[in-house]
Amino acid sequence: MTAPHEPTPSWLAFARQVVEYAARRADPARAGPAPAELRAHHGVFVTLHKYGRLRGCMGTLDPHEPLVDAVRHAAVCAASQDPRFTPVTPDELPDLQIEVSILSPPRPMGRLEDLEIGRHGVIVRRGKQRGLFLPQVAVTHHFDKETFLARCCSEKAGLPSDSWRDPETEVLLFTAEVM
Repeated sequence: MTAPHEPTPSWLAFARQVVEYAARRADPARAGPAPAELRAHHGVFVTLHKYGRLRGCMGTLDPHEPLVDAVRHAAVCAASQDPRFTPVTPDELPDLQIEVSILSPPRPMGRLEDLEIGRHGVIVRRGKQRGLFLPQVAVTHHFDKETFLARCCSEKAGLPSDSWRDPETEVLLFTAEVM
């Protein structure tokens, strides 16, 4: 007789457990188990919503750490280190919706037509200034392509809104697996 099959943990369930540990000031390294997926290293973001409003969003583009560490770090940061919000409290946990976005490697945008709203996220950077919008941002806020790029420049990178048109500004596209 075989033992019943345990459900495979998902990245979403793992991120939720890390957020709960962070909110309770427990060691998030004890959260687990993480999905046993073998994946290449990717950028990842964890987004928290409460009652449909953003409550935290943090992540990394650095594909040099294992995905489990990147998800754990992004979840802790979204719950406790997003400078736009106070740390999540244990009382808020039942009201949080969590998204995990695993990013594809970014590639340069050759022309505006390469950007597909709802499919691509954007990274704009010039010098030390950098900004990123996940693909779901354009859909949520009903942005067209130019508004999506302009708002990323101005709100995230601290650049003039038309900087995406400047050849000195690098514009990269990526996709995201959102869970």
